Amino acid sequence: MRGFNSEEEAREAGVYISKVKSFVKREGRLTKAQARAIEVNWESMGLEINQGLLAFEQVFGNNNPVVLEIGFGMGKSLVEMASDSPDINFIGIEVHKPGVGACLAAAEEAGLTNLRVFEHDAIEVLDKCIADNSLNRLQLYFPDPWHKKRHHKRRIVQTNFVEKVSSKLAIGGKFHMATDWEPYAHHMLEVTSQASTFKNTSGQGDFVERPDYRPITKFEVRGQKLGHGVWDLVFERIA
Repeated sequence: MRGFNSEEEAREAGVYISKVKSFVKREGRLTKAQARAIEVNWESMGLEINQGLLAFEQVFGNNNPVVLEIGFGMGKSLVEMASDSPDINFIGIEVHKPGVGACLAAAEEAGLTNLRVFEHDAIEVLDKCIADNSLNRLQLYFPDPWHKKRHHKRRIVQTNFVEKVSSKLAIGGKFHMATDWEPYAHHMLEVTSQASTFKNTSGQGDFVERPDYRPITKFEVRGQKLGHGVWDLVFERIA
């Protein structure tokens, strides 16, 4: 940010400061069904960053616990979880529009009323729309592992992110991560274990069995048949 004291100062001068992104936005092509699902369901299930800090009771019409998932892909497992737990409210965040469309189509077909979605950057959503101490669980399943060492800084699980997640969870709330890339699993474990506000729920201080509430995907089943592993980590906010 050479020559400027802040990003805001640079913007005012008309200079764009690039940021390291933890994702690559793959816009892709919307199918007709996905486009229709967004058009028909966005008013009832879509959330916008400009809504500001969300009052969950107003968003959902009840005081049920809220689970937030970052990067829900095509939304199949998120819709399944919301269908299986009607007494829990779910918020999904995804930057890939076809995935948002697919998720809304599946949610419409399932007749869900306990699911809302953002099509936006997750960090901004956490900063601007999610109140501190408000979430029952935050889910991060199979984020991009950024395999190459020079790209490790792009991994979403870093110290600042873990601290942000902790602040958004209520005391006793859970941070649940899953990955099929073992080096990233150990990175997640190392970084999150350093946070004094979290306690690893694994008795061995490492990984846990897949909780029943997380659906197993076709991708996982295929990987298991090929001998690939999946690592789940669940940390509880204690302070």
